[in-house]
Amino acid sequence: MPAAHVHYAEGHGEAARAALHAFLTALAGHPGFLGAELLLSPAQPGLTLVASRWAGEVPPLPVPDGVRAWVFQVQAAQLPG
Repeated sequence: MPAAHVHYAEGHGEAARAALHAFLTALAGHPGFLGAELLLSPAQPGLTLVASRWAGEVPPLPVPDGVRAWVFQVQAAQLPG
């Protein structure tokens, strides 16, 4: 079974938040997509993250201008139960 991957996209400010929301909604059209969340933190005002999970390699994703992104390979996981 191929290794799972996590893709993080990070932006700052209201324009990045709107762009990352649109980015989030477009992810489901890519092969291997397992799910994603738009993340905000009161401790980091102005910071927006999209965390997405992928079966296998992450396809090329067109991140919005001014957004930084990273791909991580899942090395270990803990599930409930």
